[in-house]
Amino acid sequence: MSVAEQSIAGAEARGQGFLASSVGRKVVMAATGIVLFGFVTVHMIGNTQAYMGAESFNAYAKFLHSMLHGGGIWIFRAVLLAAAGLHIWAAVSLTLDNQAARPVGYRAQQSVASTWASRTMRWSGFILAAFIVYHLLHLTTGQAHPSFDHSNPYANFVNGFKVPAASAFYIVAQLCLGLHMWHGVWSVTQSLGLAHPRYDGLRRGFATGLTLLVVGVNITYPIAVLTGVIH
Repeated sequence: MSVAEQSIAGAEARGQGFLASSVGRKVVMAATGIVLFGFVTVHMIGNTQAYMGAESFNAYAKFLHSMLHGGGIWIFRAVLLAAAGLHIWAAVSLTLDNQAARPVGYRAQQSVASTWASRTMRWSGFILAAFIVYHLLHLTTGQAHPSFDHSNPYANFVNGFKVPAASAFYIVAQLCLGLHMWHGVWSVTQSLGLAHPRYDGLRRGFATGLTLLVVGVNITYPIAVLTGVIH
């Protein structure tokens, strides 16, 4: 019996369901991670409208809020909220289980089979969670914005990133997103059965390419505002 089958069988023996097993929660993490990865990719592409000026960016924002007569944006947000909540729940519960199974740390931690990205998933995830809350208050609802205008998303975008501290936090969060994405893409491809020396180079290149694309483009936004390229 494989480790995965033992985990599922153990959960069922205790009268618990699939989600109580470590495998079940890893499946939840993978599935919700794919949803969140899709969102950040689409979000990154959509924000490129900022390089085309206020008219294009505001038209894009209007389109988002008019989908399905205004209901589309709320369905989108509900799915993202559920995905983020389940992703955090799975990550926290797996971490607590690991700590309970090994309450005393190893005298010398062995990191041969892990990567720096995987070893920093917890704190990068914490920073990302804090950033999501700030980002919503900053550019969605406006409570954390110096001059928020519901009728002018482009002005909110530009004026928000003109604040150096806000831009710095955004850039740090994107770097954390990069660590999270790289490890997430690597793990998902492994879960799909692509963990083989023959494919590891392709997996690494795929994870690195997607991460550099999303994070690299996202980081250009605050830099473009601060340097006057977007104004």
